Amino acid sequence: MAKNPRRLNCFISGSMDGEIKLWDVAYRRANQTLLGHKGAVRGLTISSDGERLLSCGDDCTVRIWSLPESGMGSSEANTTSPQKSIACHVGKNAFRAIDHQWTGSFFATAGAQVDIWDQNRSEPIDSFTWGSDTVISVRFNPAEPEIFSTSGSDRSIVLYDLRMGTPLRKLIMQTRTNAIAWNPREAFNFTCANEDCNCYSYDMRKLQSALCVHKDHVSAVMDVDFSPTGREFVTGSYDRTVRIFSYNGGHSREVYHTKRMQRVFCVKFSGDGTYVLSGSDDTNVRLWKAKAAEQLGVLLPREKRKHAYNNALTERYKHLPEILRIGRHRHLPKPVYKAAKLRRTVYDAEKKREDRKRAHSAPGSVPHPPLRKKRIVAELE
Repeated sequence: MAKNPRRLNCFISGSMDGEIKLWDVAYRRANQTLLGHKGAVRGLTISSDGERLLSCGDDCTVRIWSLPESGMGSSEANTTSPQKSIACHVGKNAFRAIDHQWTGSFFATAGAQVDIWDQNRSEPIDSFTWGSDTVISVRFNPAEPEIFSTSGSDRSIVLYDLRMGTPLRKLIMQTRTNAIAWNPREAFNFTCANEDCNCYSYDMRKLQSALCVHKDHVSAVMDVDFSPTGREFVTGSYDRTVRIFSYNGGHSREVYHTKRMQRVFCVKFSGDGTYVLSGSDDTNVRLWKAKAAEQLGVLLPREKRKHAYNNALTERYKHLPEILRIGRHRHLPKPVYKAAKLRRTVYDAEKKREDRKRAHSAPGSVPHPPLRKKRIVAELE
């Protein structure tokens, strides 16, 4: 999925059948269908001016589409006439991801290597490789348009700078990173979604240790996206749940699930941070409220005062056990609850085994690495 930086009510989704759909959030329907890819659509991104859509897929092509002005924000849908791409760039290998600069005309594709393209040229202007079989995600920095990061199938996270022409640093973890998201307000920090059920936040200036480890999922985390405020982010997981984390919180503040929603592969925050969008392999895109209890629509002044008073009461008495229990309680599906219980049992057993080993060994012979450093294998420059 991709969201339009210039329009709140527009977002785009791509599927395994090669179709790309333009959705109107206000009217909750598809306005247009874009046909052109012969295989699965693997990546979508929108140019910084919001006028062009770029897509890549398994058919080794990058297609550039012109986003229509008509039909967006109107009450009449326009799904009868499929639109064709205005440009098609052919690569040597299948593409896994694509991302456009926040300010600029360059975009990057990930696959067998990282290619840098200009919208007006049919060949890559630069290419990068650093020991990875397949690069599976790529994201440009929101503040520095020349800096971007990738994650690879060799469990690596690599930082690049277009001005240098060579990769900057490489971080190797114990498990693979599926997606990366930069914090839009603190652009030197990024969060990565990992296969070990956790998300890790890093400072690009100091990769020796994670800033925070975000735990609660019970299966691989597939995607991550930051809120426009930079204070929280949303994750989608293979365990069929969507969770919202604080940017510096170890546990999620909200979890969303439905009986019919299957494995979640992509998530996005809306442009104003009010909604969360999720795409899962039951072929549905779902729209959630970022704050589950928030009242939507136009509020009267007395309603605003009532909500402010209730929030002040909650903030004042949040330390009381009953209020704390009510605020933290979330209902979970039985498979997720049982899997979380099993993970806690395994974690406690491993911790007890390490403590016993440390107690019966010479002082200092058994190290005690913190969890923020435990999953890091090496850092290369």
